[in-house]
Amino acid sequence: SNNPREAPRIDPNYLATDEDRLVAAESLRHARMMMEISPLSNLEPEEVFPGTHLMSDEDLAASAGDISASIFHPVGTCRMGQDTEIESVVDSQLKVHGTQGLRVVDASIMPQIVSGNTNSPTLMIAEKAAEMILKDYD
Repeated sequence: SNNPREAPRIDPNYLATDEDRLVAAESLRHARMMMEISPLSNLEPEEVFPGTHLMSDEDLAASAGDISASIFHPVGTCRMGQDTEIESVVDSQLKVHGTQGLRVVDASIMPQIVSGNTNSPTLMIAEKAAEMILKDYD
């Protein structure tokens, strides 16, 4: 939508392909197998979700979609770079090329995901951006 008051539609297409669904089903089967092997089996774990009654690829994949959550930290979708670089979105001041008064201040400007959590680097990006914004208005 071009309406800035409308919430964005975000559809990451999880479990959208046959391969995705097969991997989800196989992953749940693998987790079940691990619970049957010592030392975990010694703890007598009981499957709560998705439930031992679900066995088919289709049922397991559907259940995976119901019980899973994303820990995906998207980065690199608004590459920082020169205005002449075709793939860059923002400049070194985080200003969006070709616009006025618009900056991107989040993990999307990172060229690659960091090896740890993205929270601290994103906070540092925000701190630096705040400093640059204040400097622009001094």
